[in-house]
Amino acid sequence: MKIVVIGNGNTGLIESRLVTVLRTHGHEAVGASPESGVNTLTGEGLAEVLGDAAVVIDVSDSHEDELAGEFFVTSTRNLLRHEAAAGVTHHVALSSVGADRLPDSAYFRARSAREQLIRESSIPHSIVRSTQ
Repeated sequence: MKIVVIGNGNTGLIESRLVTVLRTHGHEAVGASPESGVNTLTGEGLAEVLGDAAVVIDVSDSHEDELAGEFFVTSTRNLLRHEAAAGVTHHVALSSVGADRLPDSAYFRARSAREQLIRESSIPHSIVRSTQ
């Protein structure tokens, strides 16, 4: 099964470990990040990398609170649109515990907005919340 892991590239520790684990379990796991020519903010490379993918796991993150809203909303919209066009059957997103309970934080408001976009999409999904 082809699984695309969306991450941040060289700084994406979760992305690289997840790709390794998935490959050891026999999956065709592909890491996708700006370094590999995939940019979720612009949509660049998404159509190509998502071809034949069954699952997308989004572990990307914004490290700047003031830009988090744009990053999470724009990236998620682009990703979900391209997933639907490619026929992806499941979307998994890594989020944060309590994202919906901390409205004073721009970062957590952005995480919560991302979750809402995923819930409203037509693609079956799982949202995994973890602590930072």
